[in-house]
Amino acid sequence: MAIGSGLGAQLGIAAESSYGTYQAPSKFIEFTKESLQLKKTTAQSAGIAAGRLLPLSSRRVLTRREAQGSFDIEVTNKGMGLLLQALMGTSVTPVQQGVTAAYLQTHTLASVAGKSLTIQKGVPLTTGTVTDKTFTGCKIISAEFSCEVGGMLMATFEIDSKDCDETQTLAVATYAPTSPFHFGQMAVKTGTYASETAHDGIRKMSVKIERPQDVERFYAGQAGLKKEPIENDQVKISGSIETDYTGTTLDDLHTSDAATSLVWEFIGPNIALTHDEAFRVVLPAIRLDEGPPAVDGFGVVKPTFSFVGLYDGTNQPRIEYMSTDTAL
Repeated sequence: MAIGSGLGAQLGIAAESSYGTYQAPSKFIEFTKESLQLKKTTAQSAGIAAGRLLPLSSRRVLTRREAQGSFDIEVTNKGMGLLLQALMGTSVTPVQQGVTAAYLQTHTLASVAGKSLTIQKGVPLTTGTVTDKTFTGCKIISAEFSCEVGGMLMATFEIDSKDCDETQTLAVATYAPTSPFHFGQMAVKTGTYASETAHDGIRKMSVKIERPQDVERFYAGQAGLKKEPIENDQVKISGSIETDYTGTTLDDLHTSDAATSLVWEFIGPNIALTHDEAFRVVLPAIRLDEGPPAVDGFGVVKPTFSFVGLYDGTNQPRIEYMSTDTAL
């Protein structure tokens, strides 16, 4: 029997073989909050019947079902592969580094067609009984990563789901020992692609990756459920860099509107030889939209530069993840 509060909750995920096909959870996420919930559309008869003062209950119908929501997590040194794959689109197999225990995942930007998840959450009653809500056909619509002084690397994943099923068996949650990436491991680099150099004075960083999709594919013959969303716009990458005004490199990029490559990385403990735990976002071309420094008092000037990620014509954005995970 679990604790009858959020302390007894759980969230498990698995990659689906096809959109909306239930797959028992194989990974369990340590989350900080979630908002996944069923969204239903109903229609109520408005037929007139002599003397009837209220709409008739039996003439209300459920016309469609879907689910939506988000969850927040701390980005850890293990167990992130399935989420990164569903976000970025490339089918990834971890590559062993030499004969060590280190495995590199390279999640390069690609189409997310066919990439869907089953997400199962357990919600405790006050009695300690944990109820099951299983969301099938989960597509990641966006993910935002952020880290600030003294904090951990956090991520928010926005989800669109085909349906919520409450008839599945709640999986038994198991958790591998993990450690979160954090500000003390963070570096921000810009410059020529593959030759970026680190910046001083960075206080906070965020990157958001949006995967626009048509989530309104409701057709006759589908029992009120949607078909797999289809990408219907270009990927949108944006972010911000909050700094102390220690140099003019970013300011000059804003003024000239020149492109630069951006690497945002977290380097953790050594796994073996020269291979360290790592989480790295590589954006081969960004351009700064806002952020010229302004003096608003006696304190240190702290500009915040906003940027957009673009295609440099050769190299796609990617997320690199070095861990001891031998599989996603």
